[in-house]
Amino acid sequence: MRIDIITILPDLMRSPFEGSIMKRAIEKGLVEVHFHNLRDYTTNKQKSVDDYQFGGGAGMVMQIQPIDDCIKKLKSERNYDEIIYMTPDGETLNQKMANSMSLLKNIIILCGHYKGVDQRVRDHLITKEISIGDYVLSGGELGAVILCDALIRLIPGVLSDETSALTDSFQDNLLAPPVYTRPADYNGWKVPEILLSGHFAKIEQWREEKAFEHTKNRRPDLLE
Repeated sequence: MRIDIITILPDLMRSPFEGSIMKRAIEKGLVEVHFHNLRDYTTNKQKSVDDYQFGGGAGMVMQIQPIDDCIKKLKSERNYDEIIYMTPDGETLNQKMANSMSLLKNIIILCGHYKGVDQRVRDHLITKEISIGDYVLSGGELGAVILCDALIRLIPGVLSDETSALTDSFQDNLLAPPVYTRPADYNGWKVPEILLSGHFAKIEQWREEKAFEHTKNRRPDLLE
């Protein structure tokens, strides 16, 4: 997978990709992540990429020209499966969406700022709009990082145990069951005996029951 991220804060973006799972995925050649500074594409001498709203109102708006020129350049070099805009009013990111998008080959992620982007960007250049929740951040960068992490960890070969992702919360619309590790008895707090039994069929049945119970108690809406 190749991910091109358009942002006015490329330095803010780099750190999350320089550690842990995303770093390993990049080093293995399983994913490419490229950052594009939107200010490099503006025709404005002051490198400004925003302007006042037509009709008045508080907040600046990101201009269409630098965004269009950046996307045009990228599209001239390769085909993209999706051009994504991170926005609070987009489709809320969930595991089903992440599973599907992890199969894509090339995507562009546009990080908004200020009051948002000129609506013509959304009408004519964007193919998918994604939100990470019902709240507003200072910009789309952190949302883009969350989206990338959710996708990259699902790419085959990224996790050392590929079955791990299949048992995460929200796979099959269930929350994950409780997990334990050594010691089996700590201050009198004991691990359930079934997990120490070595009877893997019964262990899997216990996990399924606990996952259902956990989901019913905390997120019953997932079972509807």
